[in-house]
Amino acid sequence: MIYTYPCKLTPDEAGGLLATFPDVPEAITGGRDRSEALAMAEDALATALAGYVHEQWEIPAPSAAVAGQQLVAVPTIVAAKLALYSAMRAQRITEVELARRLGISAAAVRKLTNPDQHSSISQVQKALRAVGRNLAVEVTAA
Repeated sequence: MIYTYPCKLTPDEAGGLLATFPDVPEAITGGRDRSEALAMAEDALATALAGYVHEQWEIPAPSAAVAGQQLVAVPTIVAAKLALYSAMRAQRITEVELARRLGISAAAVRKLTNPDQHSSISQVQKALRAVGRNLAVEVTAA
């Protein structure tokens, strides 16, 4: 899955822009102008989706953007961790089982699936391979 979500920017009462996500209603932020609102939106989106992991909720699939919406992607490491969490959830793989497959502790696996914890991308890639997934990075025009 591609972790890029449509974001709606609407003027707020203070003269700035409010950023909301139809697929992730918990992600709400804003900024003084378009550039700041979109930068804040990336952080709000990543934070809200981390909350989904903490609550053990399914990560929502992004809908297609419609006219007037901007696409906002989560940082690469967050996308990788969300993909790992989603794959484990879909396959009913426990932290203990993934730890066994990787030869690491369950605590280390918890760190790999937690978007709020620092992990190296190579560690998350190794874990993704252990659950039958591959990480592909796509670069697009800004």
